[in-house]
Amino acid sequence: MTTDPSLTPADLALLRRPLHGFLTVAAGPVPPQPRPVWYEVADDGTVQLFTGPDTLKVRRLRRDPRASIVVAAPVGEREHWVSVSGRVTVEADGAHDLASRLAARYWDLTDPVRAQDLAGILAEDQVRLVLHPDDVSRYAY
Repeated sequence: MTTDPSLTPADLALLRRPLHGFLTVAAGPVPPQPRPVWYEVADDGTVQLFTGPDTLKVRRLRRDPRASIVVAAPVGEREHWVSVSGRVTVEADGAHDLASRLAARYWDLTDPVRAQDLAGILAEDQVRLVLHPDDVSRYAY
């Protein structure tokens, strides 16, 4: 395992695949409980997600903005994972655009059921979470 504050080309190659990330937010005395999430790595190296403005993760991030996301290669591939940790900002803008891009990445939007699922997401209020990397750990075997 190596640690570095920036994303390498190999990190970006893994993170730009349509894999689920596991997001963990600081929770004080409560044990962390990672959740699978869709995510996108921006050109500036931040990791972006979307969620409802009143979710537990947003409430926790408003109290303590520390979080991490881990993304791993699937079973059947050589072991490879990347962990990004840092502070998260909660942004009011851009969530619906991000949700649309991520839905196209993770779903077949020609499927009417998935297109309707996306319409449901876009009908709800969303915020954009932006994880600003302070530390990046990785492992590749």
